[in-house]
Amino acid sequence: MSELIRNTGTDAAFTLCPNRHADPALPWTPEQDSILNDAALAEARATISGWAGYEPTPLHSLPSRARQAGVAEVLYKDEGSRFGLGSFKALGGAYAVARLLRTELTRRLGRPVSMTEVTSCSLRQAAEITVCCATDGNHGRSVAWGAQSFGARCVIFLHAAVSKGREEAIAAYGARIRRTPGNYDDSVRDARQTAEREGWFVVSDTSYPGYMAIPRDVMQGYEVMADEAFGAMSAPPTHIFLQTGVGGMAAAVTARAKRRWGAGRPRIVLCDPDRAACWRDSFRADAPVAVTGDLDTLMAGLACGEVSALAWKILRDHADAAMALTDAAAVREMIRLARPEAGDPPLVAGESAVAGLAGLMAVSEDREARQLLKLDDSSRVLVFGTESDTDPEVYAALTGLDGEELRRATG
Repeated sequence: MSELIRNTGTDAAFTLCPNRHADPALPWTPEQDSILNDAALAEARATISGWAGYEPTPLHSLPSRARQAGVAEVLYKDEGSRFGLGSFKALGGAYAVARLLRTELTRRLGRPVSMTEVTSCSLRQAAEITVCCATDGNHGRSVAWGAQSFGARCVIFLHAAVSKGREEAIAAYGARIRRTPGNYDDSVRDARQTAEREGWFVVSDTSYPGYMAIPRDVMQGYEVMADEAFGAMSAPPTHIFLQTGVGGMAAAVTARAKRRWGAGRPRIVLCDPDRAACWRDSFRADAPVAVTGDLDTLMAGLACGEVSALAWKILRDHADAAMALTDAAAVREMIRLARPEAGDPPLVAGESAVAGLAGLMAVSEDREARQLLKLDDSSRVLVFGTESDTDPEVYAALTGLDGEELRRATG
């Protein structure tokens, strides 16, 4: 079936682009297994579950949303409480920092360094190592938290559109902040060039030729979230709608689903802002395509113009479609989650948390889209609420609500 373009010029506009290459019958290849695999997941799970404050985040059933969407079940994995950082990114950046420190300290000390030595902050030489990254907010917060927790120095690069509130939240973890002109992809290049000049280590969730190991560790941390969600479900999902950005999180969830269920994996739908829809454009071209311009979207964590090279190796085979959605669709879902119909719990979700849910709701009333995705009244849909109100002022401005008050009111 060809691409669907709906409600052009309205807040309800969306594009649904099938991935012509994807097929549930395609195998999980050795190349893909070298990126994400069961042994690496077990190591990530063992490490992260040992950190102070670890507990699986809740998986909420949303029966009212399921009725609205015309499906059997909607499940929402709420990452807002993850390690007190407010997003799933706590799993990726901090884990990659720990892995990098173990590798570098092993090299410098001339002996094997254990993960326990790293995470217990018992090696003073960690203070000689500087990690850095570019971020839209949440990944930088995780890297800064990991660096502070494990005794390293940290510098974070922020592009012009990152809010002051997010800057302050990152700086609270001891990171030095550098502002850069341009968009997210420009800040990625600035961080890389500065790190090469200064002898720093980039901890990025974006992979590119010559830079694969650390983004792979970031993705492996994210897979812990997917493993929690799948383990908490009474039956496998038939569909997963995922906000995407560069694609690291979506690839991690998809990888876990494919390895767990094989050819019976759920249908995977990638969802992005229409002003930063690099996955839609890449599926159109059957090759990675960069989106240029200022990538001006309220969904700041998804304002990414270039797909991750590692994520492409997984999602090209195993993601079934990509969507482009308006900012208004995201804001609408933020409000609906906070003020739900009877039967659903009130949930605080930030502007980058809800593209997957917005994608589900957008296609739910479109007959052709439902047919394309094989979405029906027996479907069980999983979405990930990847952040809470990580910038409370932005959340309040968009929704007219106070996230902290909502959390207090709901216990």
